[in-house]
Amino acid sequence: MSKYLTIDPTDLAEAFRALGNPQRLRLFLKLAACCRTGDVCCDVDSERRCVGEIGDDLGVSASTVSHHLKELRQAGLIHMERQGRNIQCWVEPATMRKLASFFSHDEKGTES
Repeated sequence: MSKYLTIDPTDLAEAFRALGNPQRLRLFLKLAACCRTGDVCCDVDSERRCVGEIGDDLGVSASTVSHHLKELRQAGLIHMERQGRNIQCWVEPATMRKLASFFSHDEKGTES
């Protein structure tokens, strides 16, 4: 049986849809910078980023950054948590493992 039959296509489609926007992809890549292929992302506590600093160098308004982060969260790609006046974001490790698993196997379900 193909490994692809065990992955929920709806979850993957949501992730791919969210990452299909260039600005969202840039935001996600900033958050996922510590993740390595075939490895779990780094410690969540050390890789939390404040919403206010994530979009600093992208040249978009704070409301646009918030909208894109909401889309990434709804797709299950990131977590967001309020800490006092700040909102912290980090990559969802389980989703990263699911995406890595999808891309690391060929159509026969074996590792490449």
